[in-house]
Amino acid sequence: MGKVTATAERTIDAPVDRVRELVADYSETRPKLLTEHYRDYEVTEGGVGAGTKAGWKLQATSKRVRDVAATVTEPAPGTLVETDANSSMVTTWTVTEAGAGSLVRIETSWDGAGGIGGFFEKTFAPAGLKRIYDGVLGKLAEIV
Repeated sequence: MGKVTATAERTIDAPVDRVRELVADYSETRPKLLTEHYRDYEVTEGGVGAGTKAGWKLQATSKRVRDVAATVTEPAPGTLVETDANSSMVTTWTVTEAGAGSLVRIETSWDGAGGIGGFFEKTFAPAGLKRIYDGVLGKLAEIV
C-alpha cells in the first residue's frame, strides 16, 4: 500500500485575497464550484475557513463513490486542509500570488490499496481526480 496523490492547478485572473476568500467560503461559494461528481454537499459546522465541517459524496467513477466527512484547518494563510474522517484522504487547497493573479492548487493524497488493485488505483485515479479538479477550478475562474 502506497500513497496516491492527485494534483491540479490553475492561474486565476483575480487578486489573491479575493480568491482566498472565495475558496474558504464553504457555505456559499463552494457549492457553486462543485461539478456533477459531487452529491449531497452539506456544511455541518462553521462555513468559512478553519473549523468548518462539511460532508459530500464524491462519485469519482461510475462504481467508485467516496463518502467524505471533512474537517477544515488553515495551517498557513492561503492554505486550507480538508481531512476526511472516513478515510486517509487529505485535500490541500493552496492559493498564492501569481503576478497580478492567483495560483490555485488542489492536491489530494490517500493511502492506496495493495496488490493489483493498488497498481490500477495509483495508475488511473490521479488522472481522474485531476479532471474533476480541473472542472472545479474552471468554475472558480468563472465565479471570480
